[in-house]
This record gives sequence, C-alpha cells and structure tokens, in this order.
Amino acid sequence: MMAKRRMSLNELSERVGITIANLSILKNNKAKAVRFSTLDAICRELHCTPGDILEYREET
Repeated sequence: MMAKRRMSLNELSERVGITIANLSILKNNKAKAVRFSTLDAICRELHCTPGDILEYREET
C-alpha cells in the first residue's frame, strides 16, 4: 500500500507518529502483535482497510 500511495517509510512514520524501526518491523512481517490504534493510524494515512495490509498465516 505504501508503494501504491507513493509514500516512503519515513513519511508514514512522521504522519502516524511511529518510529521508523517499529514500522520496519511491521513492514517486514517481524511483529508478533499490533495495537489497534497503530493499525488505525496506518490505515487512515494510507486510505485503506486492515484487510489491505494484513494477511493471516498459520504458524508452522
């Protein structure tokens, strides 16, 4: 979604008030959890829904 919106990680970080390091963890699928407030802020800035940026994967 960031590429689709032509938004850099730095720009998104500034807009949502989340560190680049934490956004990078989310972007690279390394996060074990995400706060609803964080998800809301990201979706608001990217003009998308959670289903556009999240995918369910079973742990193996």
